[in-house]
Amino acid sequence: MEQGAARERATERPSPPFGDAAGRPGASVRVPEQARGTEGARGEHTHDEPVPRGPRTVQRHSVRGQVLEALRTALVGGELRPGEVYSAPALAERFGVSATPVREAMQRLAVEGAVEVVPNRGFRVTERTPRELAELAEVRALIEVPVMLRLARTIPAARWAELRPLAEATAAAAARGDRAHYAEADRAFHRAVLSLAGNEQLLAVADDLHRRSQWPLISAPALRHGVLVADAAEHTALLDALIAQDLPVVQALVREHFTGSEA
Repeated sequence: MEQGAARERATERPSPPFGDAAGRPGASVRVPEQARGTEGARGEHTHDEPVPRGPRTVQRHSVRGQVLEALRTALVGGELRPGEVYSAPALAERFGVSATPVREAMQRLAVEGAVEVVPNRGFRVTERTPRELAELAEVRALIEVPVMLRLARTIPAARWAELRPLAEATAAAAARGDRAHYAEADRAFHRAVLSLAGNEQLLAVADDLHRRSQWPLISAPALRHGVLVADAAEHTALLDALIAQDLPVVQALVREHFTGSEA
């Protein structure tokens, strides 16, 4: 692994806000124009500024949420690289907002385990290991397999059929090789399945584990196109097994889906 080299590079120079392996700025991450205006194009808030009231407070949360989702997309897509340090002001300049919502979004990512705080410098993207992903897959299986087996016994076939558009969305993203959109569609499919259990706490825990499993590995390339396509095909196969109430196949597919997609 190249952990030491990555940390050395991060120490010698700040990382660009976004970019490919050659350092070219990425073009896929944007904050909508209407959101940029609510925070200002540059600079920090000061204590002398009036506290936003009414609708502006809602807009502030909207900006932070949009920045958070953009950062998550950049992480999954590999634009934010494991081991690299990114400063809030540099990322804010990239988004065209102030550093405040960027810091707030990065603090949220730190809670989720995607980044870690580097005092006086910014945030380092966490360097994940295959063992960590294997552990996440094991925990997800322990939670989701029993739930899906129970749902397979009780949910009528027509309800499962309603989820086919979500499975097709994962297949479409996989066919394009679009890892970021595939990650979103994959989470949406699993949330829809688990939501049939009617347990909001289960949904929150499962979604957090799922998101953590999508952060990139140390120096790992994006998943190959064939792997994404095969992973998406398992969603359709799972729906077929749930409709047929084929419990052994449901169990095997869910375990295969977790271990296969994290490999």
